[in-house]
Amino acid sequence: MPADLVPLPSILIERLAALGVDVERLLRHAGLLLSRFQEPRAHLTTREFMAFWHAVEMVGGGRDLGLRIGAEARPQQYDVASMAALHAPNLGEALRKFARYKRVVCPEEVVIEVANGEARFHFHWLLAEGPLPLFLVDATFASILGLARHGTGKRLVPRRVELARRRADAEVLTRHFECKVVFDAPVDLLVFDERALEEPFITHNADLLTLLVPGLESALDERLNRRTLADDVRAALRRRMHGERPSVDKLAKELHLSPRTLQRRLEEDGVTYQGLLDEVRHESARRLLVSTDLDASEVAFLLGYEELNSFIRAFNGWEGTTPNRWRVRAQGDGAKRTSTQ
Repeated sequence: MPADLVPLPSILIERLAALGVDVERLLRHAGLLLSRFQEPRAHLTTREFMAFWHAVEMVGGGRDLGLRIGAEARPQQYDVASMAALHAPNLGEALRKFARYKRVVCPEEVVIEVANGEARFHFHWLLAEGPLPLFLVDATFASILGLARHGTGKRLVPRRVELARRRADAEVLTRHFECKVVFDAPVDLLVFDERALEEPFITHNADLLTLLVPGLESALDERLNRRTLADDVRAALRRRMHGERPSVDKLAKELHLSPRTLQRRLEEDGVTYQGLLDEVRHESARRLLVSTDLDASEVAFLLGYEELNSFIRAFNGWEGTTPNRWRVRAQGDGAKRTSTQ
């Protein structure tokens, strides 16, 4: 299990205040003390980090606040993964370095998939519970696009943005990303043309990378030595929650193991492939039902169920009710929390 430590630059607090956010109220909603931000970087748990971003949504001024926070990030706010990316030779290498070294920074997995002429950027917080704060997703995509534009010196435009949320603020999002924005998507994606990966970075600094990379690789090795096979299986399964029926054979091949070895090693760790698949499906089902307007049959398809009834039976086993009834209850609980804050 990855270490639960998330750095948050203290300068972000100053930036929020400059944007007109009531910082004291924000921290009160998040359950955080201002004294936590006396050092250049506060270190929060994943739960605290998500509470911070949920509070930004509650207290912040303007639906574009997450976009502005990400797009206007200052060099002082960059973590080591962003620094390594900024000094890479081109956009493709920048994204790969960011994805590789983000694991050193915090329990977040970043994936770059290149297929069919597209480069798809998406991420997953390994220890987060429930849907991610929308402003965090906005800030993440805006910061990656900002880094790409800063590195290339060009106003790169993504091919599209896909968001695992209900349609809202479409005009604001489209204006910022300058591309098509798709709602009710299975996962959050920032999509570039594959050709954009070849764009050279004017910020490339080979000497600085020579200094940074050995330390990052050493820290990454240490992190990976603490990672279990079950962690790798969960991550691989999450990447498949978009209409594919995840099979043991396919997943074992991706992990360079035989299906028999994969299942044996999981059993040695006290888990099973089916148990991990159910865990990831349950997590994904809850996220999609809360965040999107996809109906139960569409959610079932994305989770790899061949029949709607199979999904309904599985969900009833997890939650003791049907997907539709659970969604109504979850939306009601969310509305109650909003009204009391």
